[in-house]
Amino acid sequence: MQRFLLFLALGLVCPAVAFAELSVPHFFSDHMVLQRERSAPIWGTATPDAEVVLELKGKTATTKASADGKWRVGIQTGNADGLGSTLTIRSGSETIKIDDVLIGEVWFASGQSNMAFTMRGAASYDTALAESDLPAIRMFNAATTTAVEPQDDIAGQWSVCSPDTLASYSAVAFFFARKLHQELGVPVGVIKSAWGGKPVETFTSREALETLPGTKRLVDAAIEADKAYDPEKAKVAYQARLDRWQADAAERRNRPNEQRARAPRKPIPPKRPLNTEGKPGVLFNAMIHPFVGYAMRGAIWYQGEANAKPGAVPYDQTLPLMIRDWRQRWNDDFSFYFVQLANFRGPSTEPGTPDPWALLQDRMRLILDTTPKTGMAIINDVGAANDIHPKNKKDPGERLARWALAKDYGRDIVFSGPLYRDSKIEGNAIRVTFDQAGEGLKSRDGEALKRFEIAGKDQQWHWADAKTVGKDSVLVSSADVPAPVAVRYAWASNPEGANLVNSEGLPASVFRSDDWDDVTSAGRQSAQKASK
Repeated sequence: MQRFLLFLALGLVCPAVAFAELSVPHFFSDHMVLQRERSAPIWGTATPDAEVVLELKGKTATTKASADGKWRVGIQTGNADGLGSTLTIRSGSETIKIDDVLIGEVWFASGQSNMAFTMRGAASYDTALAESDLPAIRMFNAATTTAVEPQDDIAGQWSVCSPDTLASYSAVAFFFARKLHQELGVPVGVIKSAWGGKPVETFTSREALETLPGTKRLVDAAIEADKAYDPEKAKVAYQARLDRWQADAAERRNRPNEQRARAPRKPIPPKRPLNTEGKPGVLFNAMIHPFVGYAMRGAIWYQGEANAKPGAVPYDQTLPLMIRDWRQRWNDDFSFYFVQLANFRGPSTEPGTPDPWALLQDRMRLILDTTPKTGMAIINDVGAANDIHPKNKKDPGERLARWALAKDYGRDIVFSGPLYRDSKIEGNAIRVTFDQAGEGLKSRDGEALKRFEIAGKDQQWHWADAKTVGKDSVLVSSADVPAPVAVRYAWASNPEGANLVNSEGLPASVFRSDDWDDVTSAGRQSAQKASK
């Protein structure tokens, strides 16, 4: 009896130490896709010190849970397989069976609202829906959530592409995956973890952000705000705002329709600063960290709108910082392909208009030269003046896929629109040379090339005449600038009329040959006026 009571007491005092349920994160689940030709890591929890055995397609992997019950082991995946297999995980008397596991290509899709944008809103949804019975394409839609500390799991589920599931898929990620599947003939799985309206800093770990002076200031500010945060005071203040909002709503309902102004937004319940979705590192903790180590070919990224503002830390610093952070944590220099911002707002009409949007687009271009294994889909031909969410998601997705097909899968194709290589002054003109010209540069519409600007030492910009020379060059000049020193192309939020393309019809990226600082207080006002 004494021995029984002792065992009972031990079980009551430390049940978590003695026994732990065999478990894996949500993304190791039915219909998942594992990266082919890899030792794909699988991880989870089990009873401390217990043996864990994995079986997949005749291959076995064995490991032992640590003292805190965590385990991780790689299992060989072999060649691509679209038939569907069962991954079995055993520990002691417990068994997990994960069914319909495909072996193929895995990509991670992240960013803000244009990556979260679903197929139901895409311009080509109806056409894609009619051809969406594609069981070899799978997508894991991760929940949008926040966390103060790095997390090991996140809600979500894998789904098989079909007419019943397509509407919920990230449109850019779907068109990217479909293009790869069509070209490679293998299963393609995408893990989508994106949240609209969020800056790049929130997807980056605070540890990484603290290594860059500009982003360290953001982290320090968030930490100080968190220290000063008083939940009770915040709750009282929120309740007062909510009471005022409800009273105003009741009063508004009693007004005649013509006297009702637009209703104010309902107050949002308070959150700790370090648990608020736009703050540095918060989405990394909740929506990136859980996936660290999942075997994949690379990542695709559509974000930047939230960073295209005066005073922001330069994007050619912040995005490379995030890329390095992710690669270090995965211990893998995987490919990283991103979408350059689309044309947006009303078109500018004057040369030399300072524009934070164009500045960020150009800084995206610079990343290609500074950060290895990156690529950029140029989409300054698919945007909408009054909509920051272009409905055309097919072109961005397929242009991302071009980079992957060329760089990761060895296809001999033109994989980008024309990219500025260099410029050289030739008399009263500037010769601009481009990479990715294909069979030759040309005008998209057969008209004269537009949206080239040229300036002399006075830094005054003028619209320029431009013509293609040879296969990969454009000669730019202006009668108003007899001694040019700098040239720009498509330098505007919405460079209406920009028409330089390559032989594949892919548009040329914005660029500038100068390094003049154009984001000034006066410049911001000019840019805002031009965009209205």
